[in-house]
Order: sequence, then structure tokens, then C-alpha cells
Amino acid sequence: MVSANQTTHQPIVLVRHGESTWNELKLVQGQNNEAQLTARGRQQANAAVASLRAHHFDAIFSSDLSRSLQTAQVFAQALDLEITTVTALRERSFGDFEGRALSELSSSLSGIADHEVIDDEAHPPGGESLRDVHKRVGEFIETIRDQRRGERLLLVTHGGTIHAIRAFCAGLSMQNLDWDRVANCSIWAV
Repeated sequence: MVSANQTTHQPIVLVRHGESTWNELKLVQGQNNEAQLTARGRQQANAAVASLRAHHFDAIFSSDLSRSLQTAQVFAQALDLEITTVTALRERSFGDFEGRALSELSSSLSGIADHEVIDDEAHPPGGESLRDVHKRVGEFIETIRDQRRGERLLLVTHGGTIHAIRAFCAGLSMQNLDWDRVANCSIWAV
């Protein structure tokens, strides 16, 4: 596990993608790649990049899903950096529920109830559990910490992925984790 001292030596900044067409429609997105940024999502990305302009970054990593990549492109252009796309930064797969109304995804399938993870092994048919996501992103974080030691990194990704990265970097599992809101284009340092 990563200690708090390691995170102070290598700051990683996380940004959730801007509002997408499927956010607007309140659909389960997961790893489906049909959603695109809305005009509001582009505005959110421009506002977020303005708040980070004064900070130096050595690299930008992004989920390869369109909504994240479109957000990362706003940051890359403003910060004059190339984007490295990484499948490990994808949102949790919701399998058969992707494209369906969010209201159809029960807590028994998501593992989340009342803003808390109640079952980190729950998963929709064909989808990932929160434990699976934690493992996936944890392996990625360990790899980039080894390969990019001492560099300041910007990761553009998804809400569930941000929860998992924050938990991993804090040395926590997903079970009983508070599931606070991760707003579009919110910025998190770990």
C-alpha cells in the first residue's frame, strides 16, 4: 500500500470529466463510449483548467473513453502537454446496465446505498465490482509511481475511478467507504 508520505513526494491531481450527454440524460455510462461532452461539459473543463494553469504538470493521463479524453484535450492544449490514454482509468463497467436509466441500478447491484459502499463485491451482470476497480486502479497507481517517480501527474478520469484511487492512496478498501459526490470537472489531489 501507498503511505501518505509517498503522496507528498509525488502529487497526483485527479479531474473528473465534464458533463456528458449521458449525465444529462441520467443514464448509466460505465465503459460505454457513446457519451460525448456537452457544451456545459466543455465550459466546466475550461473553468477547471483555468484553476490549474499556475501549476506545473509533467504528464497528463486520461481514460480512453471519449468523455474523459475530450476533457483531457482541453487541459493538454492549455498546459501544452501530450495525453497518454490508459484503459485502467476507465469508469467501472456496469455490464448489462450501461445505457439504462440510473434509477434502474439497485444498491444490490451497485453495492452502494445511502452514500456508503455496503458491498464492494456486488456487481451488475457482466460488470465489475468496486473491489475489481480498486485493484485495477491500484495497480496503475503503483506502476506510474515507479515509472514516473517525482513527477507531478494529472489524471483525467471518472467519478467511480476517482473514489477508488482516493481510497487506494489512503490505504483504504472500498468496503464501508463514504460515497461522496464527485462533481463533473471537480479536482482532487492525492
